[in-house]
Amino acid sequence: MTVSVEPTPSTSAVASEKPSSEALRPHAEDAFAHELAALAAQDDRPRPVRWKMSPWAVATYLLGGTLPDGTVITPKYVGPRRIVEVAVTTLATDRALLLLGVPGTAKTWVSEHLAAAVSGDSTLLVQGTAGTPEEAIRYGWNYAQLLANGPSRAALVPSPVMRAMAEGMTARVEELTRIPADVQDSLITILSEKTLPIPELGGEVQAVRGFNLIATANDRDRGVNDLSSALRRRFNTVVLPLPESAEAEVEIVARRVDQIGRSLDLPAVPEGVDEIRRVVTVFRELRDGITADGRTKLKSPSGTLSTAEAISVVTNGLALAAHFGDGLLRPSDVAAGILGAVVRDPAADRVIWQEYLEAVVRERDGWKDFYRACREVSA
Repeated sequence: MTVSVEPTPSTSAVASEKPSSEALRPHAEDAFAHELAALAAQDDRPRPVRWKMSPWAVATYLLGGTLPDGTVITPKYVGPRRIVEVAVTTLATDRALLLLGVPGTAKTWVSEHLAAAVSGDSTLLVQGTAGTPEEAIRYGWNYAQLLANGPSRAALVPSPVMRAMAEGMTARVEELTRIPADVQDSLITILSEKTLPIPELGGEVQAVRGFNLIATANDRDRGVNDLSSALRRRFNTVVLPLPESAEAEVEIVARRVDQIGRSLDLPAVPEGVDEIRRVVTVFRELRDGITADGRTKLKSPSGTLSTAEAISVVTNGLALAAHFGDGLLRPSDVAAGILGAVVRDPAADRVIWQEYLEAVVRERDGWKDFYRACREVSA
């Protein structure tokens, strides 16, 4: 017996009842609704069943471009085009997609925008943690109904994955490797048989065409649970790399900080691009263990020093400049944030940071203000 799952209002539908300007972080389908609408209107290529647009249009939405009518599509991901094309193509097949990469490589960001472009809804989300139960992936129960009437369709509480299966949409599972291994494996039947058994009702939910799943994972954080080989085989894996060049990373940080800053009424990013470039340079050199000119080898601290952390440091610096400065991003506004990102282990990392300051920053032309600001917060 196939059990029907009645559609329930999505998070974005509920949120849309309020003015979008009030949302601190609008969902992708809301924040970029005009771009999605423009792409769908001009997209005359074949679309997979229940997709809002063709695979070509989805890739254009992520990578950016200019449409024939002059509409500019802003890049959501800056990186190799082939990576995006492979990810989108995977979603058009019956294989699930696993976005793999070190922390801060925009896995969640890409996942959200893929779901928004493909299904028009990025909110069918399971956030993986060490405490994620099996019910979050399969289904749960309304215990008041369950105790009153026993197992029934009315008492069933569908998970985001179950809803995506029933409605032919894209589900997302974030931080898959943080979920306990036995809970991870509840995905195996869903991904291989495209069905979710409900033994309590003697039935099942079968996935309809259009359903797929995007998972994200990294293997650098503590508390990671390796994927079983059986589960890993159910995914096509796409590895998202760190930005290839400093300029590419500066562009990513500036673009994302500008988006965040507009929602927080912070100063414009272009006025602080020099400090953004400085933050990115520090992070890349310490992350790579060598200076940009290749002349000096460095010790790397214990933190990841990811692009996401650089975005956080610059955003916090802009807030300091706006509320306690003159509105211009200066070395003193980012120094404390850099220190917090670099020095995670107070004993070992502080020594590494001090050596970097004295051996590299102190001697670099045009960095004297930055050196003094970092020395002040490091004292």
